[in-house]
Amino acid sequence: MTSAVHEQRQALGLRLRELRRDAGLTGRALARLANWPESKISKLEYGRQTPTEGDLRSWCDHTNSDDRLPDLIATLRNIESAYMEWRRALGLGTRRKQKAVSRIERAASQLRSYQPVVIPGLLQTPAYVEEVLGRMIRFYRIPDDLDEGVAARIERQHILHRGSRKFSFVIAEQALQTTVGDDSVMVGQLEHLLTVMSLPRVALGIVPERAALDGPSINGFVMYDNRLVLVETVSAELSINQSGEIALYGRLFAQLAGQAAYGDAARRLIRAELDRRR
Repeated sequence: MTSAVHEQRQALGLRLRELRRDAGLTGRALARLANWPESKISKLEYGRQTPTEGDLRSWCDHTNSDDRLPDLIATLRNIESAYMEWRRALGLGTRRKQKAVSRIERAASQLRSYQPVVIPGLLQTPAYVEEVLGRMIRFYRIPDDLDEGVAARIERQHILHRGSRKFSFVIAEQALQTTVGDDSVMVGQLEHLLTVMSLPRVALGIVPERAALDGPSINGFVMYDNRLVLVETVSAELSINQSGEIALYGRLFAQLAGQAAYGDAARRLIRAELDRRR
């Protein structure tokens, strides 16, 4: 957690240093203009100190880069609030987290989701959900509200059948092969995927297991329009709302979708795994 925040702070400092250099200012000159001690410039540029919004406004003013201020402030706020540790997010159980995600989903007109190992939550069967949330409860040692959490996740799935939202799911073929529960759970889950593929506003693509790596190694992520990306790590959930970073995830999703099999080709991959499970 601390390391991740520090890395983002360093990245922000690098951007500040580039603005100063582009303006032709030394650290000493900028410190004099801002009426700051010289040490503050180096602390901000090397990520040893988190700037305030006032610091960013002053920096942009003196480097003639006011057009960069909105993105810098968004990055700062992301540093302050982006990392939600799972133990804190799930401190009152799994149901509350499901309700929070449901509110985000309802506010979006388009949802893009990539999962490399498991089936996306909106496409999971009750038996599959029970296994996933049960393991989460045990691993993070959080309050056991399994029945309520399962019910809340299944309730979230009603959004697939309502409104005009569009859903684009891309999963790695590994997600079909990862055993969650046992073969009976997986058979039910795989059959459910064949069913949801027929929904008019749902696109499901499967990246074949031997597809070439065409981008960075990544965790699963979900994009809500072009305003928010949620990325899951082992220790925390990362919320990304800075436009430049969101654009990177959009480009990555497009690459993954371009590698994925759809329609009958995707159904063949699912049915092949069904045959193995049966």
